Amino acid sequence: MDILFTFNLSEHQQNELVEQFPACTFHFKRTASCKEAELADVIVTYGGNIDGALLERAEQLKWIMVASAGVEKMALEEIHKRGILVTNVRGIHKTPMAESILAHLLALKRSIPEIYEIQETKDWEHSFDSMELKDSTAMIIGPGAIGTEVGRLLQAFGVQTIGCNRSGKLADYMDHGIRFEQLIDELPKADFVISILPSTEETKGLLTEQHFDVMKESAIFLNFGRGDVLDEEMLIRVLQEKRIAHAVLDVFQEEPLPEESVFWSLPNCTVSPHVSSKSGKYLDRSLIIFKNNLEKYMNNEKDFENSVNLGRGY
Repeated sequence: MDILFTFNLSEHQQNELVEQFPACTFHFKRTASCKEAELADVIVTYGGNIDGALLERAEQLKWIMVASAGVEKMALEEIHKRGILVTNVRGIHKTPMAESILAHLLALKRSIPEIYEIQETKDWEHSFDSMELKDSTAMIIGPGAIGTEVGRLLQAFGVQTIGCNRSGKLADYMDHGIRFEQLIDELPKADFVISILPSTEETKGLLTEQHFDVMKESAIFLNFGRGDVLDEEMLIRVLQEKRIAHAVLDVFQEEPLPEESVFWSLPNCTVSPHVSSKSGKYLDRSLIIFKNNLEKYMNNEKDFENSVNLGRGY
């Protein structure tokens, strides 16, 4: 079995794989356009390089392991047509991303950016509008693995959590559960609106100007899912007109975010360059899932961890 990794692993990680799976031939530190792709039974990738041209060459491909949660950049229709198994690493992002979201909320509510700024001026300043998280309400749109971890942390701070998903089913660490269709009615209650949605046909453009119009003027909006959940020009207008207090954006429709983007210079917007999942444990956690699934694959088992429903896109 030929396995192609299209991103770098440490020498230690490579050696572990070779020793644990001697029946496999591993190709490390290669690109998706290399000749090994034509012979690969398995490709391990971050996803963006799995296009139609690669699939046409990779005639032996039977399994794509995506070392990220999102799969929307891949040629899903062709992959589905060929019956190629797709798995991802859904769930490994929950700790770093939840900590990032909490860090941004605490920083904004406890005046941390202003405190850092006055250290430069050496002013003994006391006039901060610092607030508590306690007794506030968070709307978590997409309470999956990441969203429920956000909910767990926020509940520890005394925050009421509302989970919003397609079914309205109550998720772990949510005090209430609502459907997408109920957002307009429930958003006025939220102090924090946190989107952690994947990119699917159902979620693209889900948040409209009407949704932002019913939010509190003091609301903080955080997008840590995908940029296409809303129209960015609309969000720029909302922020320029100060219809909400602040936005923290980790994802955008175009990445890297162009230098000319207005988001960079908006005083009530924090640009986080898609770094919320950064962690020294990212690849180790990804490889644990991959190794477990590789054992199952080689034993002709079918209960793979994190199988992707290609019809739904997650």
